[in-house]
Amino acid sequence: MPEICLAGTGGMIPLKDRWLTCLYYEHEGSAALIDCGEGTQITLAQQGLKLSRIKLLLLTHLHADHTAGLPGFLLSLGNCSRTEPLTVYLPEGGTDIIKGLLGICGFLPYELVFRELPLDRVSSFTPPELGGRISVSALPVRHSVRCLGYSLTLNRLPEFQPQKAKELDVPVTYWKRLHAGETVTLEDGRSISPEQVTLDSRSPVKVTYVTDTLPFPEIAQFAEGSDLFICEGMYGDPEKKQSMDGKGHMLMQDACRLAAAAGAKRLWLTHYSPAEEDPKRYEQELRAIFPAVTVSADGERTELK
Repeated sequence: MPEICLAGTGGMIPLKDRWLTCLYYEHEGSAALIDCGEGTQITLAQQGLKLSRIKLLLLTHLHADHTAGLPGFLLSLGNCSRTEPLTVYLPEGGTDIIKGLLGICGFLPYELVFRELPLDRVSSFTPPELGGRISVSALPVRHSVRCLGYSLTLNRLPEFQPQKAKELDVPVTYWKRLHAGETVTLEDGRSISPEQVTLDSRSPVKVTYVTDTLPFPEIAQFAEGSDLFICEGMYGDPEKKQSMDGKGHMLMQDACRLAAAAGAKRLWLTHYSPAEEDPKRYEQELRAIFPAVTVSADGERTELK
């Protein structure tokens, strides 16, 4: 099942006790990373996360606190003996900007493949790098620059029933193929379908990550039913609302209202302002809006089941 680590929770600049926001999503040994601000490879290492497992990178937008760590991160990947290509998904029109930033890297022992995502509609794709069962959707959001939110949805396999397989005298060597959805032919000529040895299909597992945006209703629609919704909350002080509206950001309270409207199971807050020294002081107030909120700190992690 997906293992999630919010390795950083800060916005704008890294602090001595708070790295810039980034999300590490791993399933069955393959990982995706969302955003890569200054020092990202350091906080990933501090959290015990393996760079070598990262198969693709998703960028929300091109502000420095979400991209300036790319040269160091990519060079660190090269030092992990990586040779296979790395796919980078980013907002439409951003490839040349990122290529310019990466000019300081020099030689990388692997290819970078850029995939631009549209800004006029929600787009979806199934990256083969993550095994073919995880679909990714991208929502254009409302920031001061082109910006995307992401949802990653794992379509879970039906639950395999060993007892049913034993009752049908199916050798263990066929179980993995049946669990993967393949119909097999046994040595005695019998054909066994996955439906004969599994339960009904299970609900998908959905993680939504949205940061650097004004709050608007389509975010709740995009995050609907999320098992985990990770959303920015620059400040918890309602007096900052007008300022945040002008800068294309949201308050912690805005994130809680979106989580409630989305019917999310859990909410993790992230992307705190450097001036927000103690985000947890708002926890009681926030739980009155959305009880399942976590005022996250660097290294917040869970395994979704």
